Amino acid sequence: MKPQRLCIYAQDVSNILGKSLSQSRRILTCIRDAYGKKDKQYVSIEEFAEYTGLAIEEVRKHCK
Repeated sequence: MKPQRLCIYAQDVSNILGKSLSQSRRILTCIRDAYGKKDKQYVSIEEFAEYTGLAIEEVRKHCK
């Protein structure tokens, strides 16, 4: 079984939300700020789902 990814990238956010890549980067920056993370730390799929209010199963489906 292939291991699942833990983090989400700007391209994933762009595909899920239909935003541009630069807007997706800004969204990830906002999520990092909300969770008290540093600039270079990754955002987990769970954090993204919680922040946006999307179902985690749907987010995971789009992150393959």
